[in-house]
Amino acid sequence: MRFHAIQSIVTFGALTVAFALVFIPVIGWIFGWLCIMVAFILWVILMVKAYQGKKIKIPVAGNFAEKRA
Repeated sequence: MRFHAIQSIVTFGALTVAFALVFIPVIGWIFGWLCIMVAFILWVILMVKAYQGKKIKIPVAGNFAEKRA
């Protein structure tokens, strides 16, 4: 259970930091929109997998979380 929490914090924390680039005109707006779409898709997929009791590992965040859990 701890693995999922750490992975979620790392994943969505990184997306939140990346979303800060939205303040750059035009390119930032496009990048911000992409960050929102990626976050939403990941959120739905990871919630469904957690509900099913399956462990899914996101490549970078999952490796980081495994070392910490």
